[in-house]
Amino acid sequence: MIQRLEISNFMSFKRLTLDLSPGVNVIIGENGTGKTHLLKAAWALAHAATARAKSPDQSTEDFEKILASNLIRLFLPLDDRLGKMHHHGATDHAIIAAQFTNTHRFSAKFFNNSRSVNVKHSPPPPHLPGEPVFIPTKEVLSFMKGFASLYNKYELSFDSTYDHLCLLLDLPEIRPESLHPKSKWAIEELERICCGRFHFYGGGKVTFKTENSEYSANAMAEGFRKAGILARLLQTGAIQPGISGPLIWDEPESNLNPRLMKDLVQILLELARQGQQIILSTHDYVLLKCFDLLMDQASGDHVLFHSLYRGDGRIICSDSTPNYLQIAPNAISATFADLTREHVTRRMGGLGK
Repeated sequence: MIQRLEISNFMSFKRLTLDLSPGVNVIIGENGTGKTHLLKAAWALAHAATARAKSPDQSTEDFEKILASNLIRLFLPLDDRLGKMHHHGATDHAIIAAQFTNTHRFSAKFFNNSRSVNVKHSPPPPHLPGEPVFIPTKEVLSFMKGFASLYNKYELSFDSTYDHLCLLLDLPEIRPESLHPKSKWAIEELERICCGRFHFYGGGKVTFKTENSEYSANAMAEGFRKAGILARLLQTGAIQPGISGPLIWDEPESNLNPRLMKDLVQILLELARQGQQIILSTHDYVLLKCFDLLMDQASGDHVLFHSLYRGDGRIICSDSTPNYLQIAPNAISATFADLTREHVTRRMGGLGK
């Protein structure tokens, strides 16, 4: 799991250091404060560190070229140029680095005219770190069939997280004896929420099954498809609490009715209690407040809230806190409070007429 992220002169960030919880990390901030860039940087570093540890005999030069190509497919910079990911106006190198809990450190550096990245890392640990999982904002079950083939052959306007996720979803299920008990519970909860189960035939073909019927995945609600993605990742072992790398999720509330968010947050907290690191971003008050109300430090919950905002001409992360009331600034809560005050004012004004 990732202990610390350090970013300098990369994309929208001039300089940022973020210490992460081994449990759940909730990142908030207004649009344009770099939440998705931060999540992608975390995934890229964890994925690259795992790949490098698995291929120690690969030449450093070849690995650095591959990583540069992967970063371009991940961030989709203008003209597919690595240098376009260099922070505008910066005069020093762009650096993204991660410190992992096993004392393993991995960093990548480049400049605005670079065609490759310079990688530095400590010796890999004796036990390989688990691969990270990235769930992007858009659900993929509705267009999964044939997507991997198209993505590998043509230029599509999707970043590589979508391709990677489709490949993970199409893996076979792991053996029942290898399934973590809490993963089994989470799968059952997700199937209860969806009132059925998504079935994966391979090759991207996905249907939805109930006890008596089978439907196209496209016929199901988008929120159910989002829940189905999490269930499938647990079924294939792509997410294994205590074994897999971080689960990184960009706006899990997307397409999800607020009534389902309490169940989703409870599932994520239970997985984190079993050793699954989770890093997510959100714009949603209900999701944010559910973490505040449901987390239980007595049960071993480690939830940190991180707030990104613009200040002094750059993006800053406020002091991370486990206390919801200490999140500052909190654009989500402030907007909700403004709406509540406006509602009360109008109601009171109507009563006075």
